[in-house]
Amino acid sequence: MDLKSGYPFWAIRNGLMHAYPPLAQALRCDVLVVGGGITGALIADELARHGHDVAVVEQRDIGWGSSAASTALLQYEIDTHMVDLATRYGEDAAVLAYRACADAIGQLQALSAELRGVDFRRGDSLYYASRNRHRSALRAEYELRRQHGFGVHWLEPGEIGDGYGFQAPAAILSDLAASVDPYRMAHRLLARLQRRGAQVFDRTTITRLQPTSRGVLATTADGMQVRCGHVVLAAGYANAHWLDQRVARNRSSYAFVTDPLPAAMLGPLRRTMLWESARPYLYLRSTADLRLLVGGEDDAIDIPARRDARVERKARRLAAKVQRLFPQLPVTPAFAWAGTFAETRDGLPFFGAHPQWGPRVLFAMAYGGNGITYSMIGAGLLRAAIERRRHRLATLFGFTRPG
Repeated sequence: MDLKSGYPFWAIRNGLMHAYPPLAQALRCDVLVVGGGITGALIADELARHGHDVAVVEQRDIGWGSSAASTALLQYEIDTHMVDLATRYGEDAAVLAYRACADAIGQLQALSAELRGVDFRRGDSLYYASRNRHRSALRAEYELRRQHGFGVHWLEPGEIGDGYGFQAPAAILSDLAASVDPYRMAHRLLARLQRRGAQVFDRTTITRLQPTSRGVLATTADGMQVRCGHVVLAAGYANAHWLDQRVARNRSSYAFVTDPLPAAMLGPLRRTMLWESARPYLYLRSTADLRLLVGGEDDAIDIPARRDARVERKARRLAAKVQRLFPQLPVTPAFAWAGTFAETRDGLPFFGAHPQWGPRVLFAMAYGGNGITYSMIGAGLLRAAIERRRHRLATLFGFTRPG
């Protein structure tokens, strides 16, 4: 599955950090993780550090799928408002989902401190109303978050202009957000796992799964067999081909990054990421080396050749939108790309077993705009499933949730 177009910044910046061998012989392990991106790396790390014998296989080079195209905004704010989740699943469930995402940012920060050099940075998130008619919905969202103890501040137009240099009808300022280099983090995690004895293979495609009551037999395209207690499918949007049920729809999102800008010119954008209430939404943040990273212009295109043809035009549109917000910034794309992402109806991920496959084949579908924070949550959720423990999010983030 071709997941990206153009020149994803992370892969260009880091290059091919480390190559792993393809699987060339039969293998046994406790858990086989299929997928060597940031999701698979976080899950494999969680399992290995708690005593599970883990092997990881990736059909491409490590990190070269969606992780290379991710813009890596780490937010507790889900694409679906807390107010809307409360209407759908109840207020307790909505708060639980948001709180889990907030906790995940702290967990990612701790893990990044262990790895070092993955450009993890804490910051703020400014969610602004794109239009006057969005103000009331934004206010209701602010009130519910504040009621449940989230660190949020309500900003009026004058405060937005004075503090951030652009005009908007209203905004919610959240004091908990972060960013990271997802490609480098995936590589660092898997390299550390390999040093500690886990086995990591790239250019290895799993084509067949045969679950039994005692384990799973996985077979590669080259006929190699892996016998394991559980399989975790963390192959991003390629996971969908293992399911008859359609649980999400694929879309394309577009992004670009500028050359480094003077720190004084970036101003509050050095610390604060911006995103808007319109859908699809524009979002922007700075990188550790003071570039401006801009994304959005999502569409329903899921044909690689058509997506490829749109990258430059979409980058120009994104640049024009940012230029209207910040006329003083030289917003010229240095690298532009597009990537596939999947959207669920409620904005929540799917982690765990599916009735089609039984309890030993587990899915990690960290879909939506919170992919990395969802993956951090999913690592603990899947470990609980493998260890036959209950997890408070197993139903809400599982295939059996209502609706």
